[in-house]
Amino acid sequence: MDESERASLMTADPAADSAYADAHGQLQDLRTLLGRVIVGQGELVTHLVTAVFAGGHVLIEGLPGLGKTHLAKALAAALGLRWARVQCTPDLMPADVTGAEIYVTAAGGASSFEFRPGPVFAQLVLVDEINRATPRTQSALLEAMQERQVTHAGTTHGLPSPFCVLATQNPIELEGTYPLPEAQLDRFMFKLSVPFPQRASLREMLEVSLDAEPADSLRAVAGPADVLRIAALCRTLLLGERCKDAAVDLIVATQPAAEGAASDARRHIRYGASPRALQAVVRAARVRALMAGRSHVDVDDLAAVALPVLRHRVLLRLESELDGVDADTALASVIDGWRRRF
Repeated sequence: MDESERASLMTADPAADSAYADAHGQLQDLRTLLGRVIVGQGELVTHLVTAVFAGGHVLIEGLPGLGKTHLAKALAAALGLRWARVQCTPDLMPADVTGAEIYVTAAGGASSFEFRPGPVFAQLVLVDEINRATPRTQSALLEAMQERQVTHAGTTHGLPSPFCVLATQNPIELEGTYPLPEAQLDRFMFKLSVPFPQRASLREMLEVSLDAEPADSLRAVAGPADVLRIAALCRTLLLGERCKDAAVDLIVATQPAAEGAASDARRHIRYGASPRALQAVVRAARVRALMAGRSHVDVDDLAAVALPVLRHRVLLRLESELDGVDADTALASVIDGWRRRF
């Protein structure tokens, strides 16, 4: 951090410091509450909270029964958000997600078509097993996720704010599934993997969720207005020139043909991360900085979110895939080399 940035921090408005402290406290309360409900998944909870307050969408990959749906319900309850669940199947149609026009007859006898919003108009939308939906239905989510709107019959309908899509997919079932295209994967801020819990966590689940789902009785620690307020506050955090350069260098390091590419990127990566990944890294890092109780972004914040932002935005070489190298392995080396330079 240079002298001008230190001066900015030293002359900070006391009212702003109080706002940062209050937001930090709410974020900590939210993580603690979710941690008691979703046992043994602290890192997953932190990443999910980060994405929501950064205004991003999340793709969650994990085996059945690991609590992905329960986590979405708990998050919606803790934030007081209206939520909806879409169970994807091959016969799911776009209108089942976005809504459709129905023919309505009024009391006076007049009839007209009326648009009835679909589940995508909730503030938090859980799209379960998204890779079981056909490409036509998957693409119906593109406009909603990127433009925060739905266009039907030539009319544009705005989506609520805040708005977040949590999509899940099973990594081991391939029959009857449709892999998400790269264009849609890039719409997700994070791709998160749900690990199998440790033995102690499994034991604790018997005490927490054996006979009931804790999310059903969860009290809200914040509301939609708080989500918008904290998200806006994150945008005021100081982002120094060093962090800006570090974020740019991280994305360049994934480009195999770029001058600043990492050696492992040249060896394993066919296509690197997009400019949208740069925006996602910085937006998510601002939330992580506030979680840490700071009013400025540090390179450590960028490093904390680098892997979930990048793992679904790079394409590996065929030779590397045949050798058993996955995106996490290739990116871990790239991120480690980048971090040592800063």
